[in-house]
Amino acid sequence: MLLDVALSQLVLVDYQTRLMPAIHEAPLVLANAGRLAQMARLLHVPVMGTEQNPSRLGENPPEIKALCDRTLAKMQFSGVEEGLGEWLRPPVKPAAGNARSLPKHLQKPSNTPSERSSIVIAGCEAHVCLLQTALHLLEDEFDVWVVTDACSSRTERNRDAAFDRLASAGAELVTTEMVAFEWLRSAEHPQFKAVQSLIK
Repeated sequence: MLLDVALSQLVLVDYQTRLMPAIHEAPLVLANAGRLAQMARLLHVPVMGTEQNPSRLGENPPEIKALCDRTLAKMQFSGVEEGLGEWLRPPVKPAAGNARSLPKHLQKPSNTPSERSSIVIAGCEAHVCLLQTALHLLEDEFDVWVVTDACSSRTERNRDAAFDRLASAGAELVTTEMVAFEWLRSAEHPQFKAVQSLIK
C-alpha cells in the first residue's frame, strides 16, 4: 500500500523550543519535520501542528509553526483527546432536500470536504505524545504513517520502543524520503524538482 497524496494530512507533534535541546538527534529530526511540512505545502497536503503545554515548554519553532494550517495547544498527551480528530475529519453535512434522487448531471456539487484518511505523523516525544496521538488516530480508523526519521525522544530506547509498539498496533513506519516519493509517484510530477531539492 502506497501513500496517496490526495488522501493525506500531515500532523507535526510537539517540536517545542524548550523540549528539543533534550531530544536525541534533535537537529536532524527538526530538519526532516521542516522538509515534510514544505513538501506538504507544495503538494497541497493539509498540515496540523500540536504543542504540549506551550506556556511551560514553549511553542513550536517559527519555521515549523508558519507551515502549519492550524496548531493545537494541548494539555493531554494525545492531541486526539483535545480535538485533533475533529480537525482531521470535518463533520459531514447532511444532504439538503431530496437532491440525491436527481440524475448526477442535475445534482449540485457537494460542499462537503473529501475525507483525507491517511495521517502522516511525526514528532516528539515519540513514546509519549506522538505514540498516544497515533494510537488514538488508529482507534478512530485513520490510516497512520509514522515518519521515523522525523520522530525522537530523549533516549533512543524510548524512541525505538515507541516504533515497535506503533508497528504492532498497525501504523506504517516510513521515512521522509518514502513520503516524498510516494506523494510524487513520478519524476514527471510538476513539483518533482522542488520536492527533490528539499531532500538532497
